[in-house]
Amino acid sequence: MDKVRKYLKKHLNWVQNSVLEGKVTKAELRRIKTKIKDIINPEEDSILIYKVRTPQYIERTEIGQTKGNKNKII
Repeated sequence: MDKVRKYLKKHLNWVQNSVLEGKVTKAELRRIKTKIKDIINPEEDSILIYKVRTPQYIERTEIGQTKGNKNKII
């Protein structure tokens, strides 16, 4: 999964541990999904992707130590 994390950090913002977030186009998302499928072992690994279609409904609460680069969060 380290390969996946390294790949995703090129396209998304690291939030904490195995959580990354960001805004990508449909084409970028297709490329990301394709690359992830090439990297992971589907018998052992899993990746969850959440799409947020309407930003007005996002509420993000952070408790405790801030991790990641808050300046880069989209």
